[in-house]
Amino acid sequence: MSLAVYAPLSGALTALGKVPDPVFAAQMVGSGLAVEPSPDTGPVEVVAPVAGVVVKLHPHAFVIRTSSGTGVLVHVGIDTVRLKGEGFRTRVAEGEQVEAGHAVITFGPAAVRAHGLSAICPVVVLDSQPGSAQPPAVTGLIQAGALMFSWSAS
Repeated sequence: MSLAVYAPLSGALTALGKVPDPVFAAQMVGSGLAVEPSPDTGPVEVVAPVAGVVVKLHPHAFVIRTSSGTGVLVHVGIDTVRLKGEGFRTRVAEGEQVEAGHAVITFGPAAVRAHGLSAICPVVVLDSQPGSAQPPAVTGLIQAGALMFSWSAS
């Protein structure tokens, strides 16, 4: 089984090893990549990276389960749970079916950074083997909706 995962927002494509959180950096929750939003961006729409059902939704994170049962986590910023939803707006409900590109959360990267937190957004295939996400040949900046990485179950 393989899965194409699309960028949930525009920004700089970054390896998980560079995410300032040891759990994501060590790929303990799964393999993937991260997107660092531009420093000068206003409110940003974070969109579904895959089609499926929103099985978990918080103001700062969500999980979509694909039709094959694979879970994909998008975490909006690091330690942003401490903001208790301030500066975040959910656009869907748990249990809702979404297509890739559907708006899920809106947030302000500058507001997150103003609290001294990182606005980087890890995107991981839950419970996947470290290093199993294959990034596209493109590096540097990525646009929301562009192929972020491919994943294959071994």
